[in-house]
Amino acid sequence: MENGKLALVLGVTGGAGYEIARSLIRRGWRVRALSRKPDTARLPEAEWVAGDALNAQDVATAALGASVIVHGVNPPGYKDWPKLVLPMLENTIAAAKISGARIFLPGTIYNYGRDALPLLKEGSPQQPHTRKGAIRVEMERRMEAAASEGVHSLILRAGDFFGPAAGNSWFSQGMVTPGQAVTKITYPGRADAGHTWAYLPDFGETAAALLDREAELAPFERFHFRGHYFARGVEMAEQIRAANGGTGKIGFMPWPALVLLSPFVRMFREIAEMRFLWQETAEFDNTKLTSFLGYEPHTDIQEALSWTLAAMGCFPAAPEITDQAPGARPWPA
Repeated sequence: MENGKLALVLGVTGGAGYEIARSLIRRGWRVRALSRKPDTARLPEAEWVAGDALNAQDVATAALGASVIVHGVNPPGYKDWPKLVLPMLENTIAAAKISGARIFLPGTIYNYGRDALPLLKEGSPQQPHTRKGAIRVEMERRMEAAASEGVHSLILRAGDFFGPAAGNSWFSQGMVTPGQAVTKITYPGRADAGHTWAYLPDFGETAAALLDREAELAPFERFHFRGHYFARGVEMAEQIRAANGGTGKIGFMPWPALVLLSPFVRMFREIAEMRFLWQETAEFDNTKLTSFLGYEPHTDIQEALSWTLAAMGCFPAAPEITDQAPGARPWPA
């Protein structure tokens, strides 16, 4: 049964936007999806409208009547981040001023520098030493400033994404190869450095659960999603091997070669910038989240990896990804 609430989702064709939209729909929300190339087959329950997140008028028009704007859009492959990320956010803030909607932003670990590690709390110092980190900090600064002008925001920070609809990620671009049987698993980090992962259906359900309690949220609110944390980071590779029937050779990222080539290959340069997050332990403290919700959605890692690898075409016979996929279960109220 619909609850009458409308959410505009920007970036619904990406992993986070898609899973948040699915979770909102399951909770009775109406979802309006803004996309340059509407894909009604991907989420047929949504109202699809053509538009561009870089066009302020497109966003403002699509946001009319919405009580939430999910800002899940990012330039692909880190391309032109400095030129595109902040203008897109400004368009969302402007639209929220008109519609009165709360902005939801999927946050990242990029905001933090080495001084904040290993345990990251919502109020930990944000002193990044990377370009992408500085942009992320500025995004949140602008959202917090907009709160004084009546624009409410909610940020849910999480680790590296994986899942059936994750798209471009460390998991799918660095650890295993989409469309191929898993014979080799490349772990990007130091074996004994702790690392945190976010299974997107769980993340999407957490976002929807928070948005369902709008009346209890502060004008500018931040939460941390712990997800799947491994004190021995390489355990993620071991779990992938287990989900693959115990097969697959584990290797490690050739960082020296990647750094050497980074001046000539943009993607390598962007990846190399975040190397420290794989060499040092980083864990999100979700105490505030679990105190507020009473729980954090958490799919068993083997179940989550089985669905992820199947959706990536790494198993001979992949199951269809439907609303019965992990994350669609009825979480505690």
